[in-house]
Amino acid sequence: IYKCGNEAQKQKYLPAMASMEKIGCFGLTEPESGSDASNLSTTATRKANGWVLNGQKRWIGNGTFADIYIIWAMNAETKQVNGFIVEKGTPGLTSTKIENKIGLRCVQNADIYLTDCFVTDDCRLPLATNFATGPGNCLFLTRLSTAWIACGMALGALESALEYTKQRKQFGQPLAKLQIIQERLARMLSICQSTALLVWRASVMCDDGKLSLGQVGLCKAHATSQARVVVSLAREIVGGNGMLTDYLVGKHFVDIEGLHTFEGSYDINVLVGMRELTGQSAIKPRK
Repeated sequence: IYKCGNEAQKQKYLPAMASMEKIGCFGLTEPESGSDASNLSTTATRKANGWVLNGQKRWIGNGTFADIYIIWAMNAETKQVNGFIVEKGTPGLTSTKIENKIGLRCVQNADIYLTDCFVTDDCRLPLATNFATGPGNCLFLTRLSTAWIACGMALGALESALEYTKQRKQFGQPLAKLQIIQERLARMLSICQSTALLVWRASVMCDDGKLSLGQVGLCKAHATSQARVVVSLAREIVGGNGMLTDYLVGKHFVDIEGLHTFEGSYDINVLVGMRELTGQSAIKPRK
């Protein structure tokens, strides 16, 4: 809404969402459209005074209890991606919780179903006329925030592992005194510091309006992949206890997988970055 909505929509929805009185969700991913996010099956068909939405969304965070749903759908006439605000309780909108997740269990992801779901004209996001100006514009910032989350997760794993090595004794001495443990801690610290500096620099460039889509994609890809390395090393240091949810390292070990995948997978973000660098797209355009 902030990126693609008009002033009336911003005034109506954003204050309540900023105060957490209302919860929103971002409905882009579909069962058959993950990385190929612009190739949506959900449709928006023009009717008198509004639009009829039909389709299905998957992996939508907050989707089980959100008050405001942002639904991205293919305009049946223009064949371009448009955005719509759908409020909770709208006829034709239903959702179910995705079960059996191994990571990010605090986030309730949902399957969302839209069956002849009618919304009025004032629910359409006017600035979202295609994928680039709609969800693509929003993913720009979410990829940067995901990179920061990866930094925090890596630092959390490092701090937890470090504390563990000071308390855990083997061979009559703390783990922290062993050279191999110190080498792993040094490697983890170096990765955390260098990754944080990269993401900080990208954030400064974003504030200055100089950060490109390719750069933010590479930033997210690098941050999450390096956080995976740190978390994996932390899990090794903590040993068998790293497999337990009683220890923070175990939680990070499974959570980082979700972070590495959403907001554009590592592969997709790398290809976006390299398309910008080489001028050649490795991703085949939709027919």
